Amino acid sequence: MNLSDYAEHDAVGLAGMIADRQISESEVRAAALQAIQALNPHINAVVDTWADEPQAQSGPLHGVPMLVKDLGLTARNRRNELGSRLAQGCVAGADSELMARFRRSGLLALGRTTTPELAASTTTENRVDGPTRNPWDLTRSVGGSSGGSAAAVAAGMVPIAHATDGGGSIRVPAASCGLFGLKPSRGRLPMGPDVDEVWAGLAVHGVLSRTVRDTASVLDAVHGPASGDPFHIAPPTQSYRSLLSREPGPLRIAVQGHALNGQPTAPAVSAGLNLVCQTLEGLGHHVTPAVADIGLSWEAFVELNARFWSSNTAAWIDAIATATDRPIDESTLEPATLALYRLGCELSATQLLEAMYQRNVVTRKVGDFFCNYDVLLTPTLPAPQPLVGQYNANQETLDGRGWIAHVFDHSPFTAVFNVSGCPAMSMPLTQDLASGLPIGMQFGAAYGREDLLLQLAAQLERAMPWTDRRPPIWAGNHE
Repeated sequence: MNLSDYAEHDAVGLAGMIADRQISESEVRAAALQAIQALNPHINAVVDTWADEPQAQSGPLHGVPMLVKDLGLTARNRRNELGSRLAQGCVAGADSELMARFRRSGLLALGRTTTPELAASTTTENRVDGPTRNPWDLTRSVGGSSGGSAAAVAAGMVPIAHATDGGGSIRVPAASCGLFGLKPSRGRLPMGPDVDEVWAGLAVHGVLSRTVRDTASVLDAVHGPASGDPFHIAPPTQSYRSLLSREPGPLRIAVQGHALNGQPTAPAVSAGLNLVCQTLEGLGHHVTPAVADIGLSWEAFVELNARFWSSNTAAWIDAIATATDRPIDESTLEPATLALYRLGCELSATQLLEAMYQRNVVTRKVGDFFCNYDVLLTPTLPAPQPLVGQYNANQETLDGRGWIAHVFDHSPFTAVFNVSGCPAMSMPLTQDLASGLPIGMQFGAAYGREDLLLQLAAQLERAMPWTDRRPPIWAGNHE
C-alpha cells in the first residue's frame, strides 16, 4: 500500500478493506509509520513512535492506526510526559480505561502527539518538543491543546487521533487544521480509573478525524461509563453510525456571530458563517440570530474558569513533582504554567466553591437556552490562527489570571460547552479565500445530544463537503 492510497481512506474505509482482506493490517501499519517518518520533520506532531506495538485486537476498527495525545490517558509501559520538563521520563504502569477501550475496538496506537505543557493553552508550542506547525501553512499555529493530534490527522499520518477538551482543545485544533472535532457530553467517555472529573468536570476525552463517520464509529466503540464513574449518562437508543444516513428534520438553530467578550469576528469568518446559515436554511432549518445568556458577565465567566484551571493544575503539578522529585520552578515549568500554579496555590476553598456555584448558574442557563433551540451555531474561532511564536510571546509578563484571559480571548466561543457539560463540534465547512486556511464552525446542543449533532454533521458533510481539500503537507504527496 503506497502513501497516496493509504491517505485517501478514512478509518472506516481502512477497517473495511482490512476486514475484506483487500489489504493486511501489517501493510496499513507500515504505511502509517512511513507517513509519520516522512511528514513529522515538517510539522513536529509526534513525539514518540511505537513501531513495536503488538498486533491489533479484533474489533470494529481492527488494524486502523491512530495516535494518542501525550496527556489525559495512559498506555502501559509508555511514556506520559504531558509536554513538560517536570514530567519527562514518566512511564505509565497500566492502560487507562479509555486506552483499553481503544485497543478493544481494534485501533492500533502508534505513538504520542504533542501538547502544550499540561494542556493549559490553545496553541501547541511547548519548550520540550518545540512548536507544532500547521500542515496548511507551516508558519501558523495548529491550535491546542490537542494540536499534535490535529496536525497528524490533517497531514494524513493517521485517519484518527485521540484528543482531550477542557476549554476547546478538540474544537480549536479541528478548526485550525480543517478537521471534524466533537467534544462529547460530560460523562459520555470514561476518564478513569485514576481520576473521575478532570478540571472540575470541564475536560473530556474525544477524537479528531477527517470524516463524521469516523468519529461516530469510535464513539460507538468506546462510549459509556466504567465501574465507579461519577456520571452515568443515558446511552444512545441506537448506534451513532446508524444515524448518519438519516436527515435530522427541521431544527431550530440559533446563530451567534460575535463572542461574549465583545471581540469582533474576522471578515472571512463572518462570511463563512453567513454561507453556512444560507446552507442550513436551504436544508429546511429555522435559523435565528440569538445571543446565549450564560447568567454571568464575561469577566466572571473567565474568573470561574481561572479558578478551576489553576487549582487543578496546581494539584497536578504537586503530584508530578512528588513522583519525579523535581523542583517546581523555572527549571521545570514554563512561565504561564508556573503562573497558573501560583494562582492555584493562593485560592481558598470558598473561592473554589464559589466557582462551582457559578458553574451551576451557567449550566442551568444553557439548559434553558436549549429548551428554546435545538442547536447553537457560532464560529469556532473568531479569527485564523496566529503565526507560530505570537501566542506565547508575552507569557512571561502575565500572572495566572492574565494567562487565562489571554487563552479565552483567543477562543471565546468554546468554553461555555465545557462549563455546561454539553456536547459541541467544530466542522471545517469554509475556507479563507485569501490564505486558503480552513475555517471551523461550532455547533452545540443540549446535554447528551451527540446523536442530534452527528446527524446534523452528516447532513452538512453531504451539503458542504470538505474531504477533497488537502493541505500542502499531505501524506499522499510523499512516496
